[in-house]
Amino acid sequence: MLDLSSFKKQNYTPYETPLERAHKLELFLGKKSPKIYIKRDDMLGLTGGGNKTRKLEFLMADAIEKKATAIITCGAIQSNHCRLTLAAAIRENCECHLVLEERIPNTFDQEASGNNFLFQLLGATSTTLAKKGENTQAIMKKMADELKKQGKTPYIIPGGGSNEIGSLGYVNCFYEIKNQIKTLAINPSTIICTSGSSGTHAGLVTGIKITKTPIKCLGISVMRSKIEQTELVRSLASKTARLLQANTSINDEDILIDDNYIGNGYSMPTPEMIEAVTILAQTEGILLDPVYTGKALAGMIDLIRKNSISSDETIIFIHTGGSPALYAYQKDFHQTLKPNYNKTP
Repeated sequence: MLDLSSFKKQNYTPYETPLERAHKLELFLGKKSPKIYIKRDDMLGLTGGGNKTRKLEFLMADAIEKKATAIITCGAIQSNHCRLTLAAAIRENCECHLVLEERIPNTFDQEASGNNFLFQLLGATSTTLAKKGENTQAIMKKMADELKKQGKTPYIIPGGGSNEIGSLGYVNCFYEIKNQIKTLAINPSTIICTSGSSGTHAGLVTGIKITKTPIKCLGISVMRSKIEQTELVRSLASKTARLLQANTSINDEDILIDDNYIGNGYSMPTPEMIEAVTILAQTEGILLDPVYTGKALAGMIDLIRKNSISSDETIIFIHTGGSPALYAYQKDFHQTLKPNYNKTP
């Protein structure tokens, strides 16, 4: 394995996240179920945990090296990435300026729960709302120019923390998984993850290719078509491999994408997502988020039910966190959940 020690890294999680067997989920899925392990990256450090913490360990180290005093980033109105970037900025005594994109018109609510509430509680230095179609990169660049005029040193982190520096976090994650696989004496055929801004998926693929590990990595797309997402992941994985000076090439065939579980669009609930989130909560006591991991698990469950994943396989599901966003979707769940409250006599 290539050594990542030459890259500076902040330590926001002083432990490995567990790789847990989901016995009760397997029982629920019945005879068709493979052996399922969940990589608990919802237990990573910083406020509320989640996959962006791994990326931010490398991104914030780069920002600190460049003497940044103000962090700028962007995301959707319930962005897990923005929450965690804000938490990291607080940890490093930096300002944090958020650009939130309203990807579905008229859905932003200043008083919304979930991550929106946490942006306010954590005290973002500024929050700018961008309408769908506005160029968030241009907005962040203009913001950086204004901060420079004020004598500050801005550092722009892309949406999702998904560039080659951020993706190092999931190369590192795969190294961690590889050691856990050895310790547990298991032989997984497939890793299943959400594929969105692409940094998590690209980092895992890069780690797999570098180590020449015979395992597939299937990304469940939450926002783009298979063709678009494949190109995005391949491009970023290739850049990450080059940053590592790895003697490996990454091709379209290395990128596995399933785009059948997006529904009507990014962040829009689907019945399958609601079912998947409810199943995992009620079998394993684990909370997913409705935008990313909920749809990814819905995809995994459907593939198992259709025998696209066979019962003799072992698979790993990457839990990328994001449960704070769940609280902004209560109304969508209330339609299916049945209260079971008893009155006292």
